[in-house]
Amino acid sequence: MATAGKVIRCKAAVAWESNKPVVIEDIEVAPPQANEVRIKIVATAVCHSDLYQLFENKHKDGFPTVLGHEAAGIVESVGPGVTEYRPGDHVIPLFLSQCRECRFCKSPKTNQCDKGWANAGRHNAMAPLESRLTCRGKKVLQFFGTGTFSEYTVVNQMAVAKIDPAAPLDKVCVIGCGICTGYGAAVNTAKVEPGSTCAVFGLGAVGLAAVMGCKAAGAKRIIAVDINPEKAEKAKFFGATDFVNPKDHSKPISQVLSEMTDGGVDFSLECVGNVGVMRSALESCVKGWGVSVIVGLNIMEDISARPLMLIAGRTWKGSVFGGFKGRDGVTKMVEAYMDKKLKVDEFITHNMTLDQVNDAIELMKHGKCIRTVLNVSPK
Repeated sequence: MATAGKVIRCKAAVAWESNKPVVIEDIEVAPPQANEVRIKIVATAVCHSDLYQLFENKHKDGFPTVLGHEAAGIVESVGPGVTEYRPGDHVIPLFLSQCRECRFCKSPKTNQCDKGWANAGRHNAMAPLESRLTCRGKKVLQFFGTGTFSEYTVVNQMAVAKIDPAAPLDKVCVIGCGICTGYGAAVNTAKVEPGSTCAVFGLGAVGLAAVMGCKAAGAKRIIAVDINPEKAEKAKFFGATDFVNPKDHSKPISQVLSEMTDGGVDFSLECVGNVGVMRSALESCVKGWGVSVIVGLNIMEDISARPLMLIAGRTWKGSVFGGFKGRDGVTKMVEAYMDKKLKVDEFITHNMTLDQVNDAIELMKHGKCIRTVLNVSPK
């Protein structure tokens, strides 16, 4: 392409500081360096993790940053050493790398990768130290190593999944985080069993995807839990058999679920990122074999529970990106969508432009959407 090897000037939504609206700015995107890919972002969705960084992460070294990590686009150019991708490829950038070489990538037990940005000690900033983005003469971080609230971005080839060129980019972008995270937490991490009883706490996109995963795994009863009664109908569409609003009960939600299920559910998934809800989800599990999975993001607070909860045979575990190995898993999930085996379109409730990103953030902040897709650049 004519822009290969050159600095690209384009629009991006820059978060200069926490708790302030992001600002549409003209930024510079440097050419990709060794093993990097520069991507023209066609569509990107707003995820709750973006809001977590903007409103809840108190560490100041995470700004300025370009948020966004749930996206799809087209390869514009590649740096030296890149052989798997070439200009024109349709791709989904990934916040979870898959180098395919480290001990974690080679193990079927995990989707962790030793070579990803998170291993460089940048958990507080939620971004790698190195960035190819600048604005007003200042380096701008790339949230989760992606920074997709921009017309162009640069990522390492370890963090790129090539997808079917026929897949609609303004739909499959949501596979890049929310759907994989929730669906996989049920299928891969919890390993929900046929005929089991499940509870899903929090019914945003991740929680609804977890409901969908529980159904796909054959759960006979799926209890959806949320304090927003407007989520009930959507939860049942994705497979929930029951809806419980904790605000409708004077008892702790764990006690309510225990009474509904003869002692507790077989599997629970916390998709909120609230440490109190994490504990409630654990306590909602049946003794002996109950499994509770923490899915929601929280890097600021500690969790707590009574040891007896675990001594009695419950398992408490975490899940990132639904246990999917980044490059392999995303490609397969897009294939499942194209084969009409996976719901995706139904998660998207709003479509906006990049200029409307603050409106999209407000929709999610107030629980008025499931996923808002920002159409960034035309194909």
